[in-house]
Amino acid sequence: MKATPAKIEKFVQILSETPLRISQAAKGLDEARLQFKADKKSWSANDILAHLRSCADLWTHSIYAMLAENEPVFSDINERKWAKVTRYAELPFAESFQAFSLQRESLLRILRALPFESWERSAIIFERKHTAFTQTRRMAKHEQEHCEQIASLLQSQEG
Repeated sequence: MKATPAKIEKFVQILSETPLRISQAAKGLDEARLQFKADKKSWSANDILAHLRSCADLWTHSIYAMLAENEPVFSDINERKWAKVTRYAELPFAESFQAFSLQRESLLRILRALPFESWERSAIIFERKHTAFTQTRRMAKHEQEHCEQIASLLQSQEG
C-alpha cells in the first residue's frame, strides 16, 4: 500500500487516539478490575496494554531505524518474546499506561514532522520490505482492534 497524505493523516490520527481510548475505557476503574481475568487463558485490560506496549516498542524502533538508516534488516521482531523480557504485564496499569503515552507522544512528534518522501523509507523485516508508512498503518490497525477489545472487556465486567 502506497502512502498518500490522506492515508498518512488517517493512521497518525488513529495512533494519536489510542491513549485517549484506553484512558476513557479505564477511567475510574481500580487496579483489581484492570487486572481481572475471566480465566487463565483470558487477558486482562492490563495484559492487553502490556501487549500494545511490547508491539509499540518494536514497531516504533523499526520505524526509527528506517528513518535513520538505509534499509535496515530485522531478522526477528517477536512481540511475544519481547513481552516476556519486559514483563510489562506485571506493572500496575497506571504506570504502564503513562509509559505507553509518553512513548506515543515521542513517536507522534516525529511522524507529524516527517516530509512526505520519508514515509517510503524502508526496512527488510522477516525478509519482506516494509515502509515507515506500512509499519505505521500496521500499528494503527492493530491498536484499533485492541482498544475495542479493552473497551468491550471492561464494559462486560460492569455489573
